[in-house]
Amino acid sequence: MLQARRVFGRKLRVCGIHTSWSTIGDGEFFCPGCGGDRNYRRRTGRRRFTVVGVPLLPRGLAGPVVECAACHTRFGTDVLDHPTTGRFSAMLRDAVHTVALAVLASGGTSSRTVRETAVATVRAAGLDDCTEDQLTSLIEALAADTGRFITDAAPYGAALAIELHEALEPLAPHLAPAGRESILLQGARIALADGPYSPAEREVLTTVGAALQLCEDDTARLLATARTPF
Repeated sequence: MLQARRVFGRKLRVCGIHTSWSTIGDGEFFCPGCGGDRNYRRRTGRRRFTVVGVPLLPRGLAGPVVECAACHTRFGTDVLDHPTTGRFSAMLRDAVHTVALAVLASGGTSSRTVRETAVATVRAAGLDDCTEDQLTSLIEALAADTGRFITDAAPYGAALAIELHEALEPLAPHLAPAGRESILLQGARIALADGPYSPAEREVLTTVGAALQLCEDDTARLLATARTPF
């Protein structure tokens, strides 16, 4: 608590608690105060009881905190859990790319319509240089790496399930429900490009829904909705 006296019409601070801050790291983060990506300083502090500005007694530690270099607002370190705008965009592109690969791997790459739909979906997500050859080459490499042959009847494999969870689970908490549903629907439309879902495609899309933190009922509803022309 601060105490002050008025001297010649001005307030003079007699005693109080002063915090001396030290910077222990820096980086870039999404600042909630500024509403955009900013540089930050990670800081810790020492609190001292002062009398007339002279530090006398220690009063413990403060922080650590994250201080915006632009607006100087201090936040708890959990603010760093939110991705920067650039990182979020990259996570979203990777998520759509992984979903497209998983759907192609589960349903096969023989259908030209499916391949074209997958490429268009990935390009719309921001990977403008995506081609059919790139997608099919990645699937072939995955099949060779896991020792599996991907056919219309074969499961898509544990490797892609792991890829889906790694790409989608960190992203899901930062997406609104409509955003999570959109990713699932994009995968569903790739699967439906050559006809109804195969059992393997439905299994993949169910995994996508779970990784996006959608409940089973919502996933089933969305997969049915995707069949309806828009």
